[in-house]
Amino acid sequence: MAEFFDSIGAEHAAFIARQPMFFVATATADSRINLSPKGLDAFRVIDANTVAWLDLAGSGNETNAHLIADGRITVMFCAFENPALILRLYGRAEPVLPQDADWGGMARHFDLLPGTRQIFRMRVESLQTSCGWGVPHMAFDRERETLVKYHAKSSDAERFGKYAVRTKSIDGLPVRNPSVAPA
Repeated sequence: MAEFFDSIGAEHAAFIARQPMFFVATATADSRINLSPKGLDAFRVIDANTVAWLDLAGSGNETNAHLIADGRITVMFCAFENPALILRLYGRAEPVLPQDADWGGMARHFDLLPGTRQIFRMRVESLQTSCGWGVPHMAFDRERETLVKYHAKSSDAERFGKYAVRTKSIDGLPVRNPSVAPA
């Protein structure tokens, strides 16, 4: 049975911290729905109603575009081990880029990885847990290191120049890009 909460409790934060991956879903009224899997120990619970995660440069930047246009977001965690559980965070989020005044305050929560493009900060409006009995059992083997290795061997100009040319989402929405590589 689903339960709703107004904030992230200690047991929710502990569950989130144990999960090796999460999913981020965004959309605008006139865009495709974007659903992205995330990993790399990149998610942090900042307080009972604030979470944040690192975003590395990759093939697109749909989450950024959708949040600028609309702000709504859902983040989902699934337990692939026992006990079964699905935890969803609902709220509004924004991209925080290296040139933004609050970058330093957000970045201090993370060990920045090569290729870090932005940090998404989410204000959690509600949290829902549900049984997760339909989610399969799977064992976590290890993080996939390909993206971090790619960025580590590329120069800032290569990493950020290549992705900065994408000034629009796949639906034509504007995207904010880093003007400087994170330090």
